[in-house]
Amino acid sequence: MENKVLARVNGREITQFDLNGLMQNLGQRAMQFATDEGKKQLVEELITQELLYADAIENNIEKDEEFQKALEDMKVTLLKQYAMRKVLSDVDVTDEEVKEYYESNKEMFKTPEEVRASHILVSTEEEAKEVAAKIKEGASFEEMAKENSSCPSSQNGGDLGAFSRGKMVPEFENAAFELEIGAVSEPVQTQFGFHLIKVTEKNEARTQEFEEVKENMKNQLIAMKQNELYVAKREELEKKYEIERL
Repeated sequence: MENKVLARVNGREITQFDLNGLMQNLGQRAMQFATDEGKKQLVEELITQELLYADAIENNIEKDEEFQKALEDMKVTLLKQYAMRKVLSDVDVTDEEVKEYYESNKEMFKTPEEVRASHILVSTEEEAKEVAAKIKEGASFEEMAKENSSCPSSQNGGDLGAFSRGKMVPEFENAAFELEIGAVSEPVQTQFGFHLIKVTEKNEARTQEFEEVKENMKNQLIAMKQNELYVAKREELEKKYEIERL
C-alpha cells in the first residue's frame, strides 16, 4: 500500500500510515470517520497535533521540568517492556519438540463421544404424546419445537448443540446417547418436564490428529518455556540486585 503524503506542517509530513494509525487507535469509534469527510476531519486533527508539536519545539517546552519527569517515567516503562521482550524473544519450539510432547501426552488430546440433539420440552406426558403423534404423522420436529417447546432452544427448532456425557441430566443424557440419528424418543421425564429428543449427529470418541493440534501445542509450549525463562531470570536478578520489601 502506498504511503501517500496527506499534508505537511512546518516541513513534517502527515501520511496515510499516520491516518491509518489514528483510526486504529480509535477502535470502534473509527466507524464514525469511515467516510471521506470523516477522514478529512481526522487529517485536520493530525495537523492540529503537528501544529502543537511545532509550537512546543519553538518554545522549548521539552526542557520543562514536568515534561522531563514525564519523559523519564515513559522511558522507564518502555525500557522495562523492551527488556522483557528481549529476554523472551529467543524462545522457540521445534516441530520435533512439539511432536514429542504430543506422543507423550496423547491422553490430553482425546475428545469424548458426543451427540448433537434437539428436544421439545412440555409440561405433561400427555402433551408430549400428542406432539409425538403429530411428528409421526409427518409434522416437522423443528416446527413442533417452535410451536410447543417451553425451552429457549425452541427458537432454533429445539437444537441444543453438541454435548458429551456428564453435561445433561442423566435421564436426558441416557436417552440421547441411545438414540439413532434421526430417531425421536418416547417422552422422557426429567426435573424440567417431559422431553421428546431427536439426535441429529453422533461423534465417536477419538484422539485428535497431530496436525489438528500442532499450532496450538506449539504456542502453549512457547508460553511454557517463556514462563520458565521468566522465573529463572527473576531468580538470577534477585541474587544480583538488592531488594528491600517494606
